[in-house]
Amino acid sequence: MSKTADRVRIVDVKLLSDDWYVLKKTIFDYQRADGIWQRQSRETYDRGNGATVLLHDPLRRTVVLTRQFRMPAFVNGHDGMLIEAPGGLLEEASPEERIRAEVEEETGYRVHAVRKIFEAFMSPGSVTEKLFFFVAEYDAAAKIGDGGGVVSEGEDIEVLELPFDEALAMIKRGEIVDGKTIMLLQYAALNALV
Repeated sequence: MSKTADRVRIVDVKLLSDDWYVLKKTIFDYQRADGIWQRQSRETYDRGNGATVLLHDPLRRTVVLTRQFRMPAFVNGHDGMLIEAPGGLLEEASPEERIRAEVEEETGYRVHAVRKIFEAFMSPGSVTEKLFFFVAEYDAAAKIGDGGGVVSEGEDIEVLELPFDEALAMIKRGEIVDGKTIMLLQYAALNALV
């Protein structure tokens, strides 16, 4: 079988929405593994790529997470207040630059040494976003502000410093349901970061 690009023929692309981010409908022909061409239609939501980080203090065995309102979770039956690892969209910055800025805006901690651990598509069936995952150590001296996010961007973020074991228990109890945060906490557990 040939490379994937040879198996996809774009027939039509329609812009459905360009309000918050970009929603497009693409009609395309796809050559299946059996050689048959099949017409398909998919909607893709493009919000750009992002970055997220787990701040951890290995000496005190703590992590810094955030809590904020998320409308998509709310309309899906959750109360909308999600506990998450800090993060945000790249907005044309490098992942490393953006995550350091996001951490400071959201949590009030200034970190310099961030380590990329992996990249992942979080919802590849409909969202184009790729996330860059980082870990970074913090301590009390790194706290330079209150955090809370950028008010003009609609952010109202609560900063949470939690014992690492409690954060893991919150996953089991269903209190942490954000995928990127679960992935980072599991990574920390598997690699004995905290």
